[in-house]
Amino acid sequence: MPDLFALSWLAPTLPIVAALWLGISYLLGINRGEPGERHTAQIATGTALVVLVTLLLLDGIALITGAPGRIAIGDWFHSGSMRFELVLLLDSYALLVSTLVAAVSLLVLRFSVNYLHREPGFQRFFLLMSLFSGGMLLIILGGSALLTFVGWELAGVSSYLLIGYAYDRDVATVNANRAFVTNRIGDAGFILGMFLTLTWLDTLDWQAIQAGASSLSTVHATLIAGSFLVAALAKSAQLPFAGWIGGALEGPTPSSAIFYGAVMVHAGVFLLIRLQPVLEQTPVLMLGLIILGLLSTLYGWLGALVQTDVKSSLMFSTTAQVGLMITACGLGWFDLAAWYLVLHMMWRTYQFLQAPGLVNQVTQPQRPIPGFLASNKVLYNAALRRFWLDAIGDALLVKPTRSLSTDLQNFDDKVVNRMVGLPSRCNAVADMEACDSGTRIAPEGDVGHGRGIAGHVMESLASAMHWFEKHLILKGGGEGLVAAIQRIGAYALQVEKLLAQPRYLVLLIAATFVVII
Repeated sequence: MPDLFALSWLAPTLPIVAALWLGISYLLGINRGEPGERHTAQIATGTALVVLVTLLLLDGIALITGAPGRIAIGDWFHSGSMRFELVLLLDSYALLVSTLVAAVSLLVLRFSVNYLHREPGFQRFFLLMSLFSGGMLLIILGGSALLTFVGWELAGVSSYLLIGYAYDRDVATVNANRAFVTNRIGDAGFILGMFLTLTWLDTLDWQAIQAGASSLSTVHATLIAGSFLVAALAKSAQLPFAGWIGGALEGPTPSSAIFYGAVMVHAGVFLLIRLQPVLEQTPVLMLGLIILGLLSTLYGWLGALVQTDVKSSLMFSTTAQVGLMITACGLGWFDLAAWYLVLHMMWRTYQFLQAPGLVNQVTQPQRPIPGFLASNKVLYNAALRRFWLDAIGDALLVKPTRSLSTDLQNFDDKVVNRMVGLPSRCNAVADMEACDSGTRIAPEGDVGHGRGIAGHVMESLASAMHWFEKHLILKGGGEGLVAAIQRIGAYALQVEKLLAQPRYLVLLIAATFVVII
């Protein structure tokens, strides 16, 4: 019976396969439009149901025989002494959280079938939700930091694409970019943490990291835990990275529920729980967790008090609750943070899914702002403007990134393209006034206009080939190569007519048999 734990790889794999199939089906025209909604919903919800049943089966076996812990599936990469395995970590907590994630995913997907009926991006939504489900299960069940990082990125990219679900609206794309850029800072911290762990512990396996934490010096443990802490704070939208989550509500309500209310916002806390032995070696970081957790709680609490819609209130409340989990980790109460995470995940899912109907059920006026906040205009203005974290994030992260992208594009067009001889973007437009003064479109009858050394060489070669074709091949009057080609064609036609006669055909077949024998 314990061998059934080998099926655990199905849990993170099936949703990813479902996402791939939904994408391929859309490209092939199988599930497009309203008629394709049924196929899309069946694949997504059916896969989520299979994953949930599989995890429940594993939970039942674990209750009888105990959680198996580390499950090795095979090698991912092996070179010399360096070896990265495909390994899952099925301890009791991972099984519990993964089962809860699978249940929430199934519930949200089923809710979305009716909620997003006849929406233009119906298929895209279910594809991204399936991809996100697989990514989150990899984060939870991944037995190594490398496999966890794969899930970390899958969850991040699906989150980015669903924030920008209504990509025709500028607000949605701006908020999606803000979330994307901010989380890339966290990803950089995660990569640095893996590098330092591999350098000083020579492993990325979570169990080996936990076992070897006591051998780390305080400096090494602080650097490793601090790098992962940046990733955790960014993913869980804690200070100083809390600004992006307010704009994440541009996505559909079901994605807000599973991403920022119930599941993904807790990924950072789960990562800190995995790193408990390392964090316990760093008193400075533990104190930092307490401070950042309390500040994030205060930020979320004040922000929730001034919101005028239920989703934003729930979002800031989530930030505050996750801040309390971070504080618990800083105090060393990792077990409390773990149970707090599970209970909050269930309760917040219900609240977010209930939010659209709650608007129609509420008949009383909105609760007034507390007196202490209404009387303090400075504090009230700061809470209303989200303590200017959006503006600060745009100034420090988003705008520099956008400017860097523009500079790189200009460099590519004005330097790289000219060096390799490729035409600039101006050569592809009809309006010459929109182009640089030094750029021209090749006139009719000309081969083209090259740029740079390689471009001029290719232009000369193309001109020579053009002259050859025009004067030797295409020249009329039976002159040049065209006459020779015509004569060869006439001879070939006569040979073909002879071979078509029965006696020559029989002779050819006989000769073929002689050669074969």
